[in-house]
Amino acid sequence: MTAPSKAPLQTQSLVKRYGGLLATDNVSLSLVHGELHAIIGPNGAGKTTLIGQLGGELQPDSGDVFLQGECVTALPAADRALRGLARSYQISSAFPEFTVIESVALAKQAHGGQSFGAWRALLKRTHLVDAAEHAIAKAGLSHRISQRVSELAHGERRQLELAMVLVSQPKVLLLDEPMAGMSHQESMKVVDLLAGLKGQYTLLLVEHDMQAVFALADTISVLVNGAIIASGKPENIRQNPDVRSAYLGDEELPE
Repeated sequence: MTAPSKAPLQTQSLVKRYGGLLATDNVSLSLVHGELHAIIGPNGAGKTTLIGQLGGELQPDSGDVFLQGECVTALPAADRALRGLARSYQISSAFPEFTVIESVALAKQAHGGQSFGAWRALLKRTHLVDAAEHAIAKAGLSHRISQRVSELAHGERRQLELAMVLVSQPKVLLLDEPMAGMSHQESMKVVDLLAGLKGQYTLLLVEHDMQAVFALADTISVLVNGAIIASGKPENIRQNPDVRSAYLGDEELPE
């Protein structure tokens, strides 16, 4: 099967079942280069399952995933990463005793498939340090570059997570609830950072913070019971009666 376009990331009729539960129900998406596409939906809508299939951690029961026109459905997460698909993870993947610069340099080295054995010499490798410093600056963390991970605040750890993803220079960036557990001030800082990344990267954002979603998204798709019930510009999604019904009693959409 070939994709009908060379969209940065595209899905065709993704289906994932868990027994009698249809976690994703014929989900078809097509991202636009340089835009931020948000996926929203009530709890239990299937967002995590969808992200898992996009990233390669889960295999769909049917349907396909394409990266820039190439079918990657059968490829594991590591191979998709090498093709330019990056997914944010919880900061537990970083070592608490490492500094910010060491963590990001190590992420760069790992993406290149190099051994971890000589990690203590990382900062002597100019190409790793230069790439790490650039990614840290993009993530707004340059002022903490020499701090240990264990000394960072929660919001700063999520910024480090972002730097560790950006250092691989991804073509498509999957962001799975990057503002989870943050204060309002921390969330607003991340909103500003992501706004600055738009146009440089193609971003798919899954996020519960509706204020952030409607401030950032170029396109929003709404997932309910595993199916996309609406997809479009934020102003159209805000006024969609099916979307408002889906959130009634759960979370009001921001005006």
